[in-house]
Amino acid sequence: MSTSTITAIRKEFEQAGPGALIPTSRLLRYGTRAAVDQALSRLGRAGEITRAARGVYYRPKTSRLAGPVPPEPQALAEALAESRGESIAAHGAEAARRLGLSTQAPLSPVFLTSGRSRTVQSGQLRVQLRHAASKELVLAGTPAGEALRALRYLGPKQVTPEVIAQVRGALPVAEFKMLREETNAMPGWLSDEFYRYEHPQSGSSERQAVRVPADA
Repeated sequence: MSTSTITAIRKEFEQAGPGALIPTSRLLRYGTRAAVDQALSRLGRAGEITRAARGVYYRPKTSRLAGPVPPEPQALAEALAESRGESIAAHGAEAARRLGLSTQAPLSPVFLTSGRSRTVQSGQLRVQLRHAASKELVLAGTPAGEALRALRYLGPKQVTPEVIAQVRGALPVAEFKMLREETNAMPGWLSDEFYRYEHPQSGSSERQAVRVPADA
């Protein structure tokens, strides 16, 4: 391991700041895999960095009141995804909670991933990564994508034109437009609900048309 490798990696962590997660894959520009692994091991033994999970490290962050501060679940999931070249997105339950559409949330953080399903333990923090189809990860990393996963999670019994209006109020105009145009990733019932939201008269007439007469 060259001195330049450990110096460059130390500087990377210093510039990122305490608590910032860095995957090993991002450090390979500073040396061979063996040299990078040796540098990380040396910095870890010296207490300069901490291993958050396999292939992910960070500079320790300490709170005067709580002591060592663990990584944020979202940041850890994103770093794990970067380390393997995966796409990542919050689970629909969490997305709905963030948008104020639900108060329910998993007991431990759950994220959707294009990679394999697995559970990662980092100190007291436990993060679940669940494999998802490409349609479930459309617009990952955007507010529009988060809204789409929230609506899919709520399902046809809970999503109404009023709920879509609430989503519209929570998103920037450009993000809502992006969401509306992603019909290929929407189940049929959700696409129909968007149409009813935009054409309220048409929606009410459709419902009246399918009613069965009382004397039938």
